[in-house]
Amino acid sequence: MLMKAEQSTLVLIDLQEKLMPAISHGQEVIDQSLLLATIAGLLNIPVLATEQVPDKLGRNVEAVRELCQQTIEKYHFDACPDGLIDTLPEGRQHIVIGGCETHVCMMQTALSLLDAGFKVWVVADATGSRNEFDRDVALDRLHQSGAKIVTVEMVAFEWMRHCRHPRFRDIQTLLK
Repeated sequence: MLMKAEQSTLVLIDLQEKLMPAISHGQEVIDQSLLLATIAGLLNIPVLATEQVPDKLGRNVEAVRELCQQTIEKYHFDACPDGLIDTLPEGRQHIVIGGCETHVCMMQTALSLLDAGFKVWVVADATGSRNEFDRDVALDRLHQSGAKIVTVEMVAFEWMRHCRHPRFRDIQTLLK
């Protein structure tokens, strides 16, 4: 099953200033999330984000905030009860998701999206947890639950489909 750009929405979970220093390889997670959001922007794919209790954990990293059309403030670990599903653009059933912490907020949100009938792709290199073991177990559980585990490059090339895509050169340059 291939993801389709015209049916996709990118959702970035809790890439917050106060949380990221505690995340294993946190800067890499930010970098890959920014790359993914930039590519989504070039392809006119909506980018949404969440922030867990921002008055305590801070807002998302500024560069992430700049690339998102909307940010949902949440108090549940799962973003769906705090309005994520209602915020998703109509007609877009493919959810590409990344963020933190993989084994808590990102996983619970992805599982709820699957339960709601969405097709979900988890971008492994744009996810992180404080403990890598927790991240790896969560990715395995998500895969067993029906989510597709992918990388930023896999997403970029699936969204474009072919080398004649008008944004191919721009995106290829970003990936190098």
